[in-house]
Amino acid sequence: MARIEIENLSKAFGSVIALDNVSLELDKGQIVGLLGPNGSGKTTLIKILTGLLTPGSGEVRINGLKPGVETKKMVAYLPDRNALPDYMTSQQLIRMYSDFFSDFNAAKAEKMLGELGVDMKQEMRKMSKGTKEKLQLCLVMAREADVYLLDEPIGGVDPATRDYILKTIISNYNEEAVVVISTHLIQDIESVLDDVIFLKEGRVVLHEQADAIREEKGESVDKVFREVFKC
Repeated sequence: MARIEIENLSKAFGSVIALDNVSLELDKGQIVGLLGPNGSGKTTLIKILTGLLTPGSGEVRINGLKPGVETKKMVAYLPDRNALPDYMTSQQLIRMYSDFFSDFNAAKAEKMLGELGVDMKQEMRKMSKGTKEKLQLCLVMAREADVYLLDEPIGGVDPATRDYILKTIISNYNEEAVVVISTHLIQDIESVLDDVIFLKEGRVVLHEQADAIREEKGESVDKVFREVFKC
């Protein structure tokens, strides 16, 4: 059972507080929106969950384990910037993922990329920005992971590409998993969210089911977000 537990988590970079006493519990079978403006702590939280950063204080557990070697086997991570070798082709990247991750489904990745019409022999550096975004997402979503951490998966791409990315997430994630989507583009992803977390200056200011927010407030999640984060 995929479960993320965060208790009293804080993280600072020098005098800058990135996360301030964050406590959350996320269960399997949910698509969770980690929402907040740039600089609110979203990427820091995701990097701690992946094990790329260590907490300043507090506890983080994924399926009962602290982030580390064991959790990397169950967590599929899409960073907010391209972290793949850009001299490699899609074909080579699929082979690399097959070597690295026992839960990677190469046939699934090939099928998704085939539907996109991606040239499997083209080097990544020769691809358009939108095609690179799709390739990275397909590689991540082709894993049968327990946890998917997607950092700004729709940032900087055109609306048609955003639609494809959301469709890919919904159609391909393991339904026993938890999917965390970090973004500030609420309107584009609101329709797929089960659960919503608002982060503001490193603190959780709202954690609620998306339907409950709409029911209680009589407004969209996007509108509530704009009210909470208005300047």
